[in-house]
Amino acid sequence: MEWLQRMKDAMDYMESRMEEKLDIEAAARVACSSPFHFQRMFSMITGVTVGDYLRKRRLSLAAQELASTSAKVIDVSFKYGYDSPESFAKAFRKAHGITPSEARQPGAKLKAFPRISFHLSLRGEKEMEYRIIERGAFEVAGVSFVTSCKDGENHRAIPKFWQEHNANGTTAKLAAHSPRHETLGICMDFNHADDTLRYMIAAEVGEAPEVGFETLTIPASTWAVFTAIGPVPDAIQDVWQRIFQDWFPSSNYEHAGGPEFELYPDEDPTSPDHRCEIWIPIKPKS
Repeated sequence: MEWLQRMKDAMDYMESRMEEKLDIEAAARVACSSPFHFQRMFSMITGVTVGDYLRKRRLSLAAQELASTSAKVIDVSFKYGYDSPESFAKAFRKAHGITPSEARQPGAKLKAFPRISFHLSLRGEKEMEYRIIERGAFEVAGVSFVTSCKDGENHRAIPKFWQEHNANGTTAKLAAHSPRHETLGICMDFNHADDTLRYMIAAEVGEAPEVGFETLTIPASTWAVFTAIGPVPDAIQDVWQRIFQDWFPSSNYEHAGGPEFELYPDEDPTSPDHRCEIWIPIKPKS
């Protein structure tokens, strides 16, 4: 598939510049997509963000260089983009469990982070249920926090955030403001440079929300809306993967870069018939 070759070409571009600051716009151009769409596709397909991938690859290459050459630690640290030997040593110990100097010792155990490769996989998947919707701007209210995406921290922090607000009654209060008693899980303010995003538990508000809730205007957009059927979170996580692995590569759209959200009805989320939705803002591929 053409998209597969483009992703391989973008990976080649990134690998050839491990000793430089990555120009993400240039890498996205190689993949024939916008910087936002490229980074979102990359993280959803590989399970790591572009920033995380570069950090791990550089620390893997740095370890190989320290173990096999006489290069100075300070030179290796600067070569792979660290401002000081101290910051390099801290990151190196976190990745490998030993200091850069200890990596030179015979028999030192180091962790390799191999280059990611993309392969075509032909699968007999079931059909994906989706629709394209034009929708004007609408208002939501809720509570939010900023989470890191490094090492998959967001996948641990967001469920905890839901557990906390389900337990203290916040989610129920928000649902009561929604005309259809629906709640939303919104991902927004993606900061790919810092590997962070803001996550919001919210509801579309038909009236003024209670004091203490944050408000947000979801802008008018063209949306790709996907239905997930089955218990949460397995069913919806499966659909997220298939959107980026199967649907986007074969469609004429890419992510428009705005907030994306999951919509949960007032139903039992553990039911095998539970239906929820994923809304992603889209635009035609350039």
